[in-house]
Amino acid sequence: MAPGPDSDHDAPDGDAGDQAERQMRFLFALRSRGVTDPRVLAAMERIDRGAFVRGHFEDRAYEDTPLPIACGQTISQPSVVGLMTQALNPGPRDTVLEIGTGSGYQAAVLSVLCRRVLTVDRHRRLVAEAEAVFRAQGLTNITARVADGSFGLPEQAPFDRIMVTAAAEDPPGPLLSQLKVGGIMVVPVGQSDAVQTLIRVTRTETGFAYDEMRQVRFVPLVEGLGQT
Repeated sequence: MAPGPDSDHDAPDGDAGDQAERQMRFLFALRSRGVTDPRVLAAMERIDRGAFVRGHFEDRAYEDTPLPIACGQTISQPSVVGLMTQALNPGPRDTVLEIGTGSGYQAAVLSVLCRRVLTVDRHRRLVAEAEAVFRAQGLTNITARVADGSFGLPEQAPFDRIMVTAAAEDPPGPLLSQLKVGGIMVVPVGQSDAVQTLIRVTRTETGFAYDEMRQVRFVPLVEGLGQT
């Protein structure tokens, strides 16, 4: 039977409706888990997580769950991305250093909220794949590098904000030293893979102030470069 005159238009409308519903559920999940900053919610609405999830897990991109990516790493749970971004509180004139590019999703969200993002990862493949997504999404204020994130980027320091997306036993000294006075670093800390605490560190004129936020679970911060 020949298609009716409106059949070409039904599918796109349906796809758009499904996408709108997924996005609505996605934002509702963020709010229900404590992501309440309007700027952060707007940034996460703008950045499509689906662009950063590939392969078998594409259909789960809008679930509030971490998902595996290449090189044995993960893309973080969206609500955790939102809560960490909210705690970091980046401003529109800030330069942010991110340790652990991973899929590139966290850097993309940050790029909407600040002037410039420098992101590093020890895995060359992850940096190359993230850069391709940044280009496709028109995110021009992100610079991605292959580097040992435990040492930061001293030649670019100091930074207004530092986001660490891998767990360290303690807030790394080299990263603390690269934080401006008044700057904030958000980092998961813990000696166990199972129990880690998200810490917000604020550099003051006289030292550092530490606030414990919530329990999380991240891959460990590893020194050296990866093999891929």
